[in-house]
Amino acid sequence: MAIIVTGASGLLGSALTRALRERGRDVVRFVRREPRAADEVSWRPSERAVDLSALEGTDAVVHLAGASIAGRRWNDAYKRELVRSRVEGTRVLVDALGRLSRPPEVFLTASGVDFYGDTGDQVVDESHPRGTGFLSDLCEQWEGEARRAAEAGVRSVQARTGLALSRHGGMLGRVLPVFRMGLGAPLGTGRQYWSWITVDDWVEAVLHVLANPDVEGPVNFTSPQPVTNAEFTRKLGKALGRSTMPMPVPGFALALGLGEFAGAGLLPSHRVLPRKLTDSGYRFAHTGLDDALSAVL
Repeated sequence: MAIIVTGASGLLGSALTRALRERGRDVVRFVRREPRAADEVSWRPSERAVDLSALEGTDAVVHLAGASIAGRRWNDAYKRELVRSRVEGTRVLVDALGRLSRPPEVFLTASGVDFYGDTGDQVVDESHPRGTGFLSDLCEQWEGEARRAAEAGVRSVQARTGLALSRHGGMLGRVLPVFRMGLGAPLGTGRQYWSWITVDDWVEAVLHVLANPDVEGPVNFTSPQPVTNAEFTRKLGKALGRSTMPMPVPGFALALGLGEFAGAGLLPSHRVLPRKLTDSGYRFAHTGLDDALSAVL
């Protein structure tokens, strides 16, 4: 039986698809265009069009599709697209699950640690309530649609992912050229916590959750050792053998360059622990940032 993956061309989706196939699993990639390969199935969430036969009898659905949070400068139209691409797509898939005679065992959807809002120095786990702000509201709407999968008898997991570390993409991939020029610097005060996870650990954690029927609901996909942005900056510079700038980039300068995303995505503090993963027996390959950066770079 196959595992369905949406967003399979992204950083996390492509890594997960590769790992599943290496383990001998069949993967069907849902794409929002005409299929170009035998393992692709077209779906059109804006038209509520899903091939039920492709979903029938599958083991799991891993839903990662959505417009990039940092893909463009935010305006009202793009913020609506961020919401639409996540909430609408999730709603369409969950509604389809309810029409199946043999639904999958588990529906895992992406979410983010932005759910918690800015928590400062406070250590939080999955029991912490929702924060405030656009991204917190987006995560709540997104997860709310995903939770409805339980009505179809499907275990629902919401993967609240932190900063995913890979030299091939994501935020780390974008800042590496700057750091290699010796121009890396803390952002804002630098005191905000960044919760991170290597892509390898993210993939293994997903496989762990898919195989563990006792894990459900929100799950933090983050390392057990979050660090401040200033510490992240120092350690990344050290890993690259480059000095970093002593003065931080002020928040107003980030806002000028990046707009609203800077204040919502870079400056809030997320000191998040992966309580459900560790309690269910998952063992991280990379717990400390030094080791993680050595493995990634």
